[in-house]
Amino acid sequence: MLGVIVCGAAGRMGSTLVRLVHEGGATKLVGAVESSNSPQINKDAGEVAGVGKIGVPIVSQIAPLLRGQAVVIEFTAPEATMEHVKIAAQKNIPIVIGTTGFSQKQSDEIKRLSRRTRILISPNMSLGVNLLVSLMGRVAETLGDEYDVEIVEAHHRFKKDAPSGTALALGRAVAQALKRDLDKTGVCGRKGIVGERTKKEIGLLSVRAGDIVGEHTVIFGGLGERVEFIHRAHSRETFARGAIRAAQWLVKQKRGLYSMQDVLALK
Repeated sequence: MLGVIVCGAAGRMGSTLVRLVHEGGATKLVGAVESSNSPQINKDAGEVAGVGKIGVPIVSQIAPLLRGQAVVIEFTAPEATMEHVKIAAQKNIPIVIGTTGFSQKQSDEIKRLSRRTRILISPNMSLGVNLLVSLMGRVAETLGDEYDVEIVEAHHRFKKDAPSGTALALGRAVAQALKRDLDKTGVCGRKGIVGERTKKEIGLLSVRAGDIVGEHTVIFGGLGERVEFIHRAHSRETFARGAIRAAQWLVKQKRGLYSMQDVLALK
């Protein structure tokens, strides 16, 4: 049975992961981590997640938990994730990262650390979203430069980064197929008299409202027709189940950096 350590165990995603790992027949929760200032420290992770006492306390230090055949699943913030990745790399413990909002420097450091352990990072663990990302390059390449690309993403009011990591992944897939640089052609929102839309730009528009779990729409707009691809996540369980599947896959791999595209053999 695969031992799983959940980082961010008292958060919305973390609590969902704790419940599904505990209920899963092939996984067992062996550790739960939260920030040192969390009011949930020392409480039972199962009770916090609403599944009853399971004998796994929420702690603030990950290092003592990293032993045996465990795998870490990480849904926290970039700074906390970086600390956890460094410790996991030191102990050669595989880690699945669902955290988003990394700087380029942090992303480069994660890539470097993957030489010492197995790391899987994905802005979205949903199987459907990853299938969508893999399709967008083919669609963009087929339709070409005559179709305007706009990506609209919507999330709950508590999300801190924008555009979402998934929207950026979709944008990169399109940009690569069209031989563009998303950092140069991506337009994050519009205001005022901005002039006509340029032929090369890729729009990235963010909505933050209520408790929206996650919605992504990719629009290919031509003269006379419009093609839209939509993915809607109905529950955080979608992401949690994907992360658990990724963890089960990752423990069988060699050291290196992977994504959900690898898990689903979409590359």
